[in-house]
Amino acid sequence: MTFRTILGRNGSRKRTLLLTGILFCAGALAMLVGPLCYTSVFDDSLSSASAMVAADKYITGLDYRSYPYNREMPLIFIGGVPRSGTTLMRAMLDAHPQVRCGQETRVIPRLLQLRHHWIKSEKESLRLEQAGITKPVLNSAIAAFVLEIIAKHGEPAPRLCNKDPFTLKMGTYVMELFPNAKFLFMVRDGRATVHSIISRKVTISGFDMTSYRQSMIKWNQAVEAMNNQCNELGKDRCLKVPYEQLVLHPREWMQKVLKFLDLPWNETVLHHEDFINNGISLSKVERSSDQVIKPVNLEALSKWVGHFPDDVIRDMADLAPMLSVLGYDPYANPPSYGQPDDIVANNTRQIQKNKDTWDKIAKDMFGGVDRNAGGGDNSLLDKPTSDNPDSGT
Repeated sequence: MTFRTILGRNGSRKRTLLLTGILFCAGALAMLVGPLCYTSVFDDSLSSASAMVAADKYITGLDYRSYPYNREMPLIFIGGVPRSGTTLMRAMLDAHPQVRCGQETRVIPRLLQLRHHWIKSEKESLRLEQAGITKPVLNSAIAAFVLEIIAKHGEPAPRLCNKDPFTLKMGTYVMELFPNAKFLFMVRDGRATVHSIISRKVTISGFDMTSYRQSMIKWNQAVEAMNNQCNELGKDRCLKVPYEQLVLHPREWMQKVLKFLDLPWNETVLHHEDFINNGISLSKVERSSDQVIKPVNLEALSKWVGHFPDDVIRDMADLAPMLSVLGYDPYANPPSYGQPDDIVANNTRQIQKNKDTWDKIAKDMFGGVDRNAGGGDNSLLDKPTSDNPDSGT
């Protein structure tokens, strides 16, 4: 039976359906998500939602096993304000034999933020609508892009994980794309976070690295947005992990984390340092990499004490009300976060005793590399984008 015969027998309705299918596939190819075009255009009962869900894809690992990945898989997202322990959490999870997180992708939060500004702008929303780029089309394209990045920027694993800190700011939207995803919200005393940003010269859009006052205000805004997203996602989908308690009591908190993620317990998560460059890859330009080569320790907990101007200390409760919301005393200076487990106290003593050795290890791994390459952790906050597709963000 010829193609012309089919058209002749089935009339204009079939021709319309065929033309619709061709246009859909052409649009998908233009957005680099051609694999979405696997559904039949002749199924009269096919809904637009089901047409946007692609079939399983597979990656072959070094073990020659095939690992499937799709939008329904239980992805793990680690979020929080940069310098809040997100890299430590991803390293500890990376040590689990069933999980692969890997380095920050940087492109995922940028794409999500771009979409946010498109939808927020009435003009851009109209342009998309007039171009036939409906919400289901845009969502399927973004989901396909994000999933390909997560799945293929590292070795495959049964559970895939992403650590782009600011992705949590769009957490509820990410849940639309990946309905079985779960989020870990890394929370840290904002004073420690801001001091780390300023002292380590971590470039983040909107933060003035010369001003503790302004940076505390920006931290408060960012963490409030993430906390709202986590609360909206609910306790079954978003777990708040206090950095200080993770460091003080790693076994207790990693047991909570793995239970939340439906992962079996494995002692390897308490010894991530043993797997650095032997299963855990570190980025040479991420600011936290030189810290997570060490076992869990207390070095960074209270480094901020004594560095804030007196007027900022005095106004702290007003500058950063989220400190109290998250359980930190804005008037405690220095604070008391609690007593560490014996293993953590011992780790800290050994690191201090062998400081020169650890400094040499860090220098051998990262020395000679421009740690400012790529701009550090400069994920987007709320910086607006231009209508010009060629302009920078």
